[in-house]
Amino acid sequence: TDQQEAIEQIDEVQNEIDKLNENASEEILKVEQKYNTLRQPYFKKRSDIIAKIPNFWVTAFVNHPQVSALLNEDDEEALQYLTKVEVQEFEDIKSGYRINFYFDTNPYFSNDILTKEFHLNDTGDPSSQSTPIKWKEGKDLTKKGSANKGKKRSHDDQESFFSWFCDHSDAGADELGEVIKDDIWPNPLQYYLASEVDEETGGDGGDDEEPEDEGNFEDEEEPDE
Repeated sequence: TDQQEAIEQIDEVQNEIDKLNENASEEILKVEQKYNTLRQPYFKKRSDIIAKIPNFWVTAFVNHPQVSALLNEDDEEALQYLTKVEVQEFEDIKSGYRINFYFDTNPYFSNDILTKEFHLNDTGDPSSQSTPIKWKEGKDLTKKGSANKGKKRSHDDQESFFSWFCDHSDAGADELGEVIKDDIWPNPLQYYLASEVDEETGGDGGDDEEPEDEGNFEDEEEPDE
């Protein structure tokens, strides 16, 4: 029938479109890999400058809503010693990436560098692995979750930043790795400066809390939204 013939013709055209899409993906990948290489000297230059600012990375993490939700107070104290973060995509960028966390000498663990890698094999199955953390006695932050129930944390299934680092149970659902790679790493300065912007604009929606039922000022200063 005419309809059947039309469906077959559409299918043929669709196959041609699919081939073009595959070619486009390959071309885009080549361009990505090229620019990945070109960005490297700038990332290094940026890291060298960031090293001059104390607590740059912990501030950027605390100011990022998704990362901050995972941090408890012990994490924040340990991350004060974080001096450098580095994201390295593998040569074949489809196959994965690693995140290196560089630390000063600290009271929590003896590692200078902690690395977490995310791999995607040919079948598309994700997996991850990380450096074993050499905790100092009594300082294992992955075992303090139950004692820290009162600390700020909204991810009930992950006890801390360091639990995330050691967790490889579901690499496909590892949002934090993606957030660091795709959101923070391209421009960490915007998150480092976020607290200053908040201060200038009166804070994170904190305007609602500022008039503390004193009765002196009703709603005259701010028109509320």
